[in-house]
Amino acid sequence: MPQNMIKKNKSRAFLGFGGNLGDPLNNFRHARQQLAKHPQVEVISSSPLYRTPPVGGPDGQPDYLNSVVEIRTGLTALDLLQLCRRIENDAGRIRDLPWGPRTLDIDLLVIDDLMMDVPLLTLPHPRLHQRHFVLLPLNDLAPQLNHPVLNETISNLLKTLPAAAGITQLNETW
Repeated sequence: MPQNMIKKNKSRAFLGFGGNLGDPLNNFRHARQQLAKHPQVEVISSSPLYRTPPVGGPDGQPDYLNSVVEIRTGLTALDLLQLCRRIENDAGRIRDLPWGPRTLDIDLLVIDDLMMDVPLLTLPHPRLHQRHFVLLPLNDLAPQLNHPVLNETISNLLKTLPAAAGITQLNETW
């Protein structure tokens, strides 16, 4: 099958990476490698890294490392979620506190213009338009990407937020 035929059957997806326990950068690298090893996932690009203060959750958490990864995939949204959960678990993710500290968090942000709301997954991510730590790296990769529910570009959504506080873009190559 010609390469262009294969790409037509794949969805464009953006995954938010976050972590603040252990070695988040190493966990990000490993997660990206695990995604790339999957036969139905092609890693396209990765945003710069951002150091961000925690949002919600218990007091006293360390800052988070955040990034966004663009992929093409033939997986369904729920199969992609299952793959991401396996990768999180391999990185030692423990789900005991909502918005608590974690070794690795992989959120499905946007998959094409897919809109879904099922018990395990809501797409697009329900809070992506409210969070600098998602919009900044997503804007680095796809400023003209349209939010399928709000019908606004990522760039425009970012402009609607108040000024970011305590967020630093890192020069680390990953």
